[in-house]
Amino acid sequence: MELPPTPSFRLDGKRALVAGASSGIGLACATALASHGAEVTVAARSRGKLEEIVAAFRDKGWAANPLELDVADVTATEAAVDANRPFDILINSAGLAKHAPALDTTEADFASVNDLNFKGAYFLTRAVARGLIGAKKPGSLINITSQMGQVGGVDRAVYCGTKHAVEGFTKAMAIEWGPLGIRVNTIAPTFIRTPLGEQTLAIPERRAWIEDKIKLGRVGELSDVTGAAVYLASDVSSLVTGTSLLVDGGWTAD
Repeated sequence: MELPPTPSFRLDGKRALVAGASSGIGLACATALASHGAEVTVAARSRGKLEEIVAAFRDKGWAANPLELDVADVTATEAAVDANRPFDILINSAGLAKHAPALDTTEADFASVNDLNFKGAYFLTRAVARGLIGAKKPGSLINITSQMGQVGGVDRAVYCGTKHAVEGFTKAMAIEWGPLGIRVNTIAPTFIRTPLGEQTLAIPERRAWIEDKIKLGRVGELSDVTGAAVYLASDVSSLVTGTSLLVDGGWTAD
């Protein structure tokens, strides 16, 4: 009896760019991709931290390179991506949140969050796609959004707006580049235990709200997101594009 083939989660021979890789979800995703065989370029604004990460990866025998990068600087980002051979995989975890009631939003805060979360994500995704198209290669482009890209949240009007925007352009880009073999998706996590996330979890009333909304009854861990990242980056998800992989414990189910 001939059994059906099973695709592999391995990423050997793939080159990945992970933006926002200096901490939290970005660092966890970079670690997961490297451990599955990808050559990972870790990108963030802190050169010192990046070099520390690369050294740790190389100690494990993983291929890694640092790239000092501010995703909000579109010109510099496009130049940096163009200067490298095409990346087969993009994971963009660079993001910013400045939570406040909608009536208290300042123009400066709106601009800074929008420049990174929406504009930066858009042009970074386009830059990596442009390299793949020029090389006539397929690829998997992944933006880390949020469950707040599907719903609304208290004091999060600007943040929610930017994440909804990324979900929107993901679908449009997936339609445009699908015939070229380039997949575009998002991962939309709930609250994850990171240094940034712990600031919200430390507020009793906010923690109660979070735990009530998450149907599985627990806050997310980094490993909950990294499994999704490896899935979307690998050939296992070769027919998945233009979608959002919700890692939200059922938050958006009702």
